[in-house]
Amino acid sequence: MTLPLTVPAPGLPARVRIHEVGPRDGLQNEKTLVPVAVKAEFIRRLADAGLTTIEATSFVRPEWVPQLADAEQLMPLIDDVRARLPVLVPNQRGLDRALALGAREIAVFASATEAFAKANLNRTVDEALAMFEPVVTAAREAGVTVRGYLSMCFGDPWEGPVPISQTVSVSRRLIDMGCDEVSLGDTIGVATPGHVQELLATLGEAGIPADRLAVHFHDTYGQALANTLAALQHGVTTVDASAGGLGGCPYAKSATGNLATEDLVWMLDGLGIETGVDIRRLTATSVWMARHLGRPSPSRTVRALSQKEM
Repeated sequence: MTLPLTVPAPGLPARVRIHEVGPRDGLQNEKTLVPVAVKAEFIRRLADAGLTTIEATSFVRPEWVPQLADAEQLMPLIDDVRARLPVLVPNQRGLDRALALGAREIAVFASATEAFAKANLNRTVDEALAMFEPVVTAAREAGVTVRGYLSMCFGDPWEGPVPISQTVSVSRRLIDMGCDEVSLGDTIGVATPGHVQELLATLGEAGIPADRLAVHFHDTYGQALANTLAALQHGVTTVDASAGGLGGCPYAKSATGNLATEDLVWMLDGLGIETGVDIRRLTATSVWMARHLGRPSPSRTVRALSQKEM
């Protein structure tokens, strides 16, 4: 018996590209340091499961995120992996390091709120964007694709609810400086479907169409899948997720795990939306990584599928 039963719903895309963030955003907040060979194998297994975009690492200063201090060692180990392998860069130095190792896709990490910009980058929103602009320009000149992450799009642990106009303004500035795509982050997981649709509608009115956007939901209040469905109904076709539900945010203590890739694939499979991902292989990969981390996966789908055969 094969589950879930495929029952398409109207108004949804035929295909969704999953932007897998487990090796970077997922692992960066883990206290257990993962050996570089295990990280490389993790990425290979994710690619073998059918994921075509896998965020590999981050070129930040080692003391900022010790888990990702081995970026230079990791990249040569995965240079033959058949998938897009974007990396996060915080500044020009990070970009130079990434380009020297052959990176063809990079991401910068901005904030919709002043409080998080200060906590994460020790800069104001304007100062952070000013820092990123030459990085984005240099990346584009090198023929590299650029993604702009935008954190705290829906709520901030210090500032509370974030005005939609504020998120739209910073999104517009990221697009205008040359970002190919903006990933809207619900960093502390407080978004609800109506809020998601209102933000996407307002972004559209500001000239930012759904095909320039991705969504990145955390499941703090159990809303990540509902919010994802709301985004799909609005035409978004790129969804960030983390294998096994790994991750949080080291600078926002109320942030819990990312939307689990397996939970997302289960929903999309049931809706008849193509992803190219083999959920059984993906589940086996997350179980394997959970053993290395010494704890079970928080993903409900991983738990269900690893306890029984379908």
